Amino acid sequence: MPVKVVDASALGALVFGEPKAEAIAGELMGAALAAPPLLRFELASICLKKIKKHSTQAQEILAAFRLSKRLAIEIVEVMHPEVIQLARKTGLSTYDASYLWLAYQLNGQVVTLDKRLAEVSGQ
Repeated sequence: MPVKVVDASALGALVFGEPKAEAIAGELMGAALAAPPLLRFELASICLKKIKKHSTQAQEILAAFRLSKRLAIEIVEVMHPEVIQLARKTGLSTYDASYLWLAYQLNGQVVTLDKRLAEVSGQ
């Protein structure tokens, strides 16, 4: 089974029903999913931004966020000194480098909507 490291941009699109949700679902189907611990924080930040923008839909947005925990995503710790080195080498933020580092460690593929991360990861 292939391993896919899902980042917050991709998971956010899926969870909150954004336009590229269907494409992301297709990319993730049939794969073992993994992410660094920061995924949950980044997804919470996306959730808050959506609530601020669409306050009348706060309950629905929170419900979607809660459902995201049901997805079978293995949360894997990263080696921060190595992530920092990778960020320096690639020009990525340490956040994005965490996803890339994990993909390297798991011999997997990054699933992202972030153009720079996709470019650096070879997608």
